[in-house]
Amino acid sequence: MGTTAFAELEFWLLVIMSMVAPMLLWRLLHSKRTPTRSTIFSLGLVLVVISGTAFYLLQTLAAQSKQSPSLADDALFASELTLSLYLLPALFAGIGINLISDRLIRHLRDSDDASGRDGENG
Repeated sequence: MGTTAFAELEFWLLVIMSMVAPMLLWRLLHSKRTPTRSTIFSLGLVLVVISGTAFYLLQTLAAQSKQSPSLADDALFASELTLSLYLLPALFAGIGINLISDRLIRHLRDSDDASGRDGENG
């Protein structure tokens, strides 16, 4: 391990997963005129995966920062500021879950309408 957690591969993976990947996904979504249902559902799944990966990387970096002699990474990964680092992945998870649930609800509503029922039970 290096002298600081900022030099570790996990830190750069965290930056890519938290900043670059969501921007690329957003750009991909807006590059199409009308995104399909499967595209939106896939975007939601990818956002949830990005969020889970970012949480894992933050946990790993927090453990590494406690073992490193550098105080700079301790100030970021092993202090109260760590909470702010978890907000972006939590936001991605919330958006991803919202997209997935919206697609599932619309699919169920469309299949209910196609079966001839008006949304009533029975």
